[in-house]
Formats: sequence, structure tokens, C-alpha cells
Amino acid sequence: MISAWDNLHFATLELVRSTPIKQRLIVAYRRYLASLAEDQLPSELRGTFSQVMRSLAGVKPLRGEEAVVASVRKMSNQDADDCATLIVEMFGLLCRAQNAAQNPSENPAARHGAAVVQLRPVECAAPEFEAPALAATN
Repeated sequence: MISAWDNLHFATLELVRSTPIKQRLIVAYRRYLASLAEDQLPSELRGTFSQVMRSLAGVKPLRGEEAVVASVRKMSNQDADDCATLIVEMFGLLCRAQNAAQNPSENPAARHGAAVVQLRPVECAAPEFEAPALAATN
């Protein structure tokens, strides 16, 4: 049986490929997320995992279509980006949780009793790349 860490790791690797985001989400779901059981995850990730799974398989499919294909087809590109972001965030939080469990003395948050905070994507457009004008001198 593949571990939760492996499933989320491979799903994250699938999400960084060069194919369209909706295609990447479908492949990540089919290959890695569909077989991941919620009880394999730490309790703090289960709500987010449930949300991702509802997003990826919550739409009733057309005849001959899988639920994941129908669900992703109905998503906007922004919805698809947000879903992919949640998958990557879950992987990051799982890595931190495992690291904290293995090395409690190296984890400053554990020493100070700090809670883990889930990050959300920043809703702003990236600035265009600006190159300084080149001045030719003779």
C-alpha cells in the first residue's frame, strides 16, 4: 500500500507538468488521490482533503463519463488552480507534520506550542516582467 505522503508527493509532481491544469488534475486524481483514504491523513488535513475530493468528483457524470472528468470540466480555470493549490498545500503540511513528529526538538513551533496555519493563495496578479532600457554609448 502506498503511503499518504507518497500519494500526495506524486500528485504534486503531476501538477507541475506542462499539460493544461485540468488535464493534470484528472491524472493526479486517477493515479494518486482516488486511492488515498481520508483516515490515512492527519486530522488537520482531512477537511481540506474532503473539500478537494468533492471538487474533483462531486459532479454527476454524463453517460460514459467519469465523475472526475465531469467535475473538472465544470471547473473554471481559477477553480482548477485553487484545487491544485490545495493539493500542494496538503503535501507541504503533511511534510511539516511528519518532520515535526520525527524531530520535535528541531521544530520551533512545537517548542512554543504554535498552531499550524493553512495558507491560501494570494489573490493578486503577478506584475509583468520589466527590463531596464539599454542605452548604447559610443
